[in-house]
Amino acid sequence: MFTSNIGRLRFFFYSLGLFIAEAVAIVLCIAVTIGFAGLINSMPGPSRQGLAGAALVVSLIFVALRGNIAWRRSRDASGSRWILWSYIVFSGIYAFLQAGTLLVIDFGNPESAPGGLNLLGLAIFGLWCTILWAKPVAGSNINELTDIFDFEGAVSAPAPTRADRTAAVAPAPRSTAPAARPAPQPFGRPRPAGFGKRGL
Repeated sequence: MFTSNIGRLRFFFYSLGLFIAEAVAIVLCIAVTIGFAGLINSMPGPSRQGLAGAALVVSLIFVALRGNIAWRRSRDASGSRWILWSYIVFSGIYAFLQAGTLLVIDFGNPESAPGGLNLLGLAIFGLWCTILWAKPVAGSNINELTDIFDFEGAVSAPAPTRADRTAAVAPAPRSTAPAARPAPQPFGRPRPAGFGKRGL
């Protein structure tokens, strides 16, 4: 289940499902630890450590799950390994920074949110799109090979015409010349040797 290759469509829906599941898990972490009212009214600092720790654990679990489907998708499309590992490493860094942001952000002042986290999120999204749209390397099957090479301009042998086919199957014409006759033989029986010579 966690080792089979996945195609482009399945990778998209798996990623969408993990995103929704992670959002629900983070909301549950907030509700279980300090609550939404306590999060909004709390000051940045130690009062949010329980929430930050729970959010970090949940985020790392989903980083591992996203890394698994990204690895399976990259293997299916023979994608580049550096793109795969960049996606996994950046996702892990994002999880740590997101948990740290919960400790320092002031929800009463939106300007306190760090902008670098958004840039990292855009980089992760770009890597995700690269993994999503990766195409298999030509040569894995004949259909992919024929899709890569253009055979429209190839010269093909002309189809034989009806006259050519008739000439190929028709028998050779018979000769109308008369057969050669043997040389004429003299009349009568052949004479013995020395017949008609006079003796000396």
